[in-house]
Amino acid sequence: MANRVFVVGVGMTKFEKPGAREWDYPDMARESGTKALEDAGIDYREVEQGYVGYVYGESTSGQRALYELGMTGIPIVNVNNNCSTGSTALFLAAQAIRGGLADCTIALGFEKMQPGSLGATYNDREQPMEKHMMLLAEISEVLFPPAPWMFGAAGREHMEKYGTTAEHFAKIGYKNHKHSVNNPYAQFQTEYSLDDILGSRMIYDPLTKLQCSPTSDGSGAAILASEDFVDKHGLAGQAVEIVGQAMTTDFQSSFDRTCKNLIGYDMNVQAARKVYDQSGLGADDFQVIELHDCFSANELLLYEALGLCGEGEAGKLIDNDQTTYGGKWVVNPSGGLISKGHPLGATGLAQCSELTWQLRGTADKRQVDGVTAALQHNIGLGGAAVVTAYQRADR
Repeated sequence: MANRVFVVGVGMTKFEKPGAREWDYPDMARESGTKALEDAGIDYREVEQGYVGYVYGESTSGQRALYELGMTGIPIVNVNNNCSTGSTALFLAAQAIRGGLADCTIALGFEKMQPGSLGATYNDREQPMEKHMMLLAEISEVLFPPAPWMFGAAGREHMEKYGTTAEHFAKIGYKNHKHSVNNPYAQFQTEYSLDDILGSRMIYDPLTKLQCSPTSDGSGAAILASEDFVDKHGLAGQAVEIVGQAMTTDFQSSFDRTCKNLIGYDMNVQAARKVYDQSGLGADDFQVIELHDCFSANELLLYEALGLCGEGEAGKLIDNDQTTYGGKWVVNPSGGLISKGHPLGATGLAQCSELTWQLRGTADKRQVDGVTAALQHNIGLGGAAVVTAYQRADR
């Protein structure tokens, strides 16, 4: 029987525009990691294993990052899984506890990024997304940079099949920017009108600039613990239990010549189903959700993939304001990737931090009423999707 896993401490830095702050990744890791340890009320010497996520960096940067917290000789694993890197580190740190290999672990993620669109680091070998992009080029026009093209094409496909409009996507950008006004950790904290969203620079129709996540610098961290550790340290009052967690990678259906599956729709569906089975919870049981809105088109598709509504019904959900305060769910109260920012290695751990605060009732102006369960979704193309369900330990 698997051991129970609890989040007992979280911490993150403010997410910043690359180059806006004079800091390096060890500084980021020290800030987020120290906050997480202080939140848990423990010393780094009690941590038995570390999992550190980053996409852009040299080998063993994970060691260098955690050395800011201490040098205790523990196993430290460097993790890279594209945009789902942070939640992959979380998945591995939880797995060590779930399997009885450790009683306390740390998952930490950071990113120090270059300004502008994401690009390849190595040009002397096949790119991991080459197969995806070659197929998409057969069923869609080609535009670079590839990320907005891929997600924009999936948005267009949804428009053609279900009658979704450009305004539906813009409303997601409007919502997430509005949410971020109350998040001191967010890269952007400006509210825009719907006309501002629609009228901002077109990146790939229907996606305008204010519907696309930016490159960011920043870090997030989480301390995970076993039930015995929680009891020993008297942490039940603040602990949040991971009641379901699953990671999926591409299926054969990812290449079925639909744009939505090329950007991970099936991965998302299957990961969510596994988590619902593990936790005994369904989409209706969650009040707050942090999901991977790298582009507004992905958030819209995720409403359907995660079971918030049926296929083709996401537009109705948006028109009825069901994914913001006063609706059935509050999705991305942090501002999401679109407005909070997207330092790739840190994103999944920032999501974990936000949901931990929401479940504790300590999210300040962002607090959602009556939170009893929270859902996290993080995806990286090429590909991996991680879905995690949380409940308070004292429930």
